[in-house]
Amino acid sequence: MSEIKVDTLTGKTTANDITVTVGATATMSLEQGLAKAWVNFNGTGTVAISDSLNVSGLVDNGTGDYSITYSSAFNTVSYLTTSGCREDLSNIANTSNRVVNPRRATAAITTGLTRLGAVDFGYAVQDVQDVFALYHGDLA
Repeated sequence: MSEIKVDTLTGKTTANDITVTVGATATMSLEQGLAKAWVNFNGTGTVAISDSLNVSGLVDNGTGDYSITYSSAFNTVSYLTTSGCREDLSNIANTSNRVVNPRRATAAITTGLTRLGAVDFGYAVQDVQDVFALYHGDLA
């Protein structure tokens, strides 16, 4: 098995143009495949970021309504948000299935901020214990 250890990767022709070959012929841009931001935070009580990358702020806008601000903004509003949540299962009576929706319809989409909304499957807005989101796209 081969091992490569480096501190920096730079494209031969263009600095950010590094192509990865997967299998015999499939290729993709390394930069396109990397997450540009992610966050894991406590969404109940006093909200707080547990860990993150490229996230500069978290705001609790009310029950089940959170805003995530990026340290470095995205190039366009066409970036992808994948999000989810989990609850403490030690109290099954208070645990219902919940979903976190990126880019709530009531909030404008911007390159520097995403708004997340948490609801249960009956569409009742809920605070969520652990919220996580992953963002892909080109940074400005």
